[in-house]
Amino acid sequence: MLEHSPPGVLLAAVVFAVVSTACGAGGRGKDLTQLADSLRARIAASGAEVGLYYRSLGGADDSVAIDADVRMHAASTMKVPVMMQLYLDQEAGLRSLDDSLVITRTFHSIVDGSTFELPRESDSDTTYYGRVGDRVAVRDLVDRMITWSSNLATNILIETVDPKRVTATLRELGADSMNVLRGVEDLKAFDAGLNNTATARDLGVVMAAVATSPRFSETAREAMLATLEHQHFRENIPAGLPEETRVANKTGWITGHNHDAAVVFPKHGPPYVLVVMTRGIEDQRTAALLVADLSRMVWDYHAHGHGSGDGA
Repeated sequence: MLEHSPPGVLLAAVVFAVVSTACGAGGRGKDLTQLADSLRARIAASGAEVGLYYRSLGGADDSVAIDADVRMHAASTMKVPVMMQLYLDQEAGLRSLDDSLVITRTFHSIVDGSTFELPRESDSDTTYYGRVGDRVAVRDLVDRMITWSSNLATNILIETVDPKRVTATLRELGADSMNVLRGVEDLKAFDAGLNNTATARDLGVVMAAVATSPRFSETAREAMLATLEHQHFRENIPAGLPEETRVANKTGWITGHNHDAAVVFPKHGPPYVLVVMTRGIEDQRTAALLVADLSRMVWDYHAHGHGSGDGA
């Protein structure tokens, strides 16, 4: 279940070039149907199972859903709803992000309550492994959970907020089938098939809620987006965007799965949500290239006069 950052996207450029040509230079003149057809062609060329969800946040009807209701292992994308719950709890006066929690490596399985220890080597971030027993501010744990995908920070936080409450919040926001059941590396739960799951559509709802939901104050929305914008893992959706594009994203990776969920902010035009979930590609570099290519196609469509509701 380790999430890590592979090198930059370098492979299969020929496949992408063929699809890009079919789409038209720079994406100009493509309509939404052509975009969807081009995305499907790239997905078919990959041989992977892909769930994709794109939606403009500019009031337009522009959206594409390709197998967007296929349920997959959520991997680390489930860390976004955990962050959302903590901000909701702070706004409700239940806790403060300035509160502190004790660092521990020992957690409880949801199967039988037995304990397990989170292994250092399974984590993409080892910041807190040498600080067992120390107290750390919740906001610092949230930052490491999102920006470096710390599994240790995640497990500490998820036991604090309760997965059932996180899933209930997802339902209230309209993410009807995403389930947050447990923390990371609960192998008894994994063996029993008790996993955190998501669909591309539900993750799209989650990312749109971070950016626009009235459930959060403007201050909370800005803080969550700022955390996501400091994401260390940029080889998926951000790699398909022009340099300096503002993007708030969260990746998720386990063996054979590679996901990314993002809110993209073009300099001109409305923001949009893009989620790409992949299953069936063992090599993470190849999976990242696929996600980056799909991201580039959506950018070309959206940033050249589409997705704004007024054609501008």
